[in-house]
Amino acid sequence: MDVRFLGHACFALSDGADTVLIDPFLTGNPKAAISADDVNATSILLSHGHGDHIGDTVSIAKRTGAPVTAIVELAGELGEEGVDVRDPNLGGTVKFDWGWVKLVPAWHTSTTPKGTVNTPAGLLINFYDKVVYHLGDTSLFSDMTLVGKRHPIDVALVPIGGHYTMDRLDAVDAADLIGAKTVIPCHYDTFPLIETDAQAFKSEVESSTRSDVVLLDPGQTHTA
Repeated sequence: MDVRFLGHACFALSDGADTVLIDPFLTGNPKAAISADDVNATSILLSHGHGDHIGDTVSIAKRTGAPVTAIVELAGELGEEGVDVRDPNLGGTVKFDWGWVKLVPAWHTSTTPKGTVNTPAGLLINFYDKVVYHLGDTSLFSDMTLVGKRHPIDVALVPIGGHYTMDRLDAVDAADLIGAKTVIPCHYDTFPLIETDAQAFKSEVESSTRSDVVLLDPGQTHTA
């Protein structure tokens, strides 16, 4: 599995045939590695509906035909736009040919640019038997320990920028609770308010947990 960081909280998981696109905020993203017109997707997953996560979902979904999985209220708004949607709630699992995605809790807020209030989620993704946990824009909370209890996590995609999410110090504790083999930080340095020291985060996680940290610049890929 290739995990490509596209900037901010956007990632693409690929095996060469299927591409799962997560939180495709590309247009207006100063750190975007690719334009929305050039990205490919066979499935799109959304953690929540803030503009810096829903991003280019509608245009990409209509161009590629990729179904969009989002929590039910957000899926309802997207369905009205003519997008093919899957609409689970927290705890719900949606199955695909490549595996499945389960919506798990995240402590945050969310209202779409159009005004639809929706509950944020984390995304537990089984992509061809590799398990990825995209935390969404969460703060630190102890129930993170439960997410990987049944499905040990290969890669955790963890926000570290602070202000709108947990900061890099809380993210160290999150990495400890999650216990993933590999941690990839995100949601930092896109804007001045969320600038942080990613190298310090890497050092602290690797010195205090059993996880390895991989720092990706936008456009770079980690193979798991």
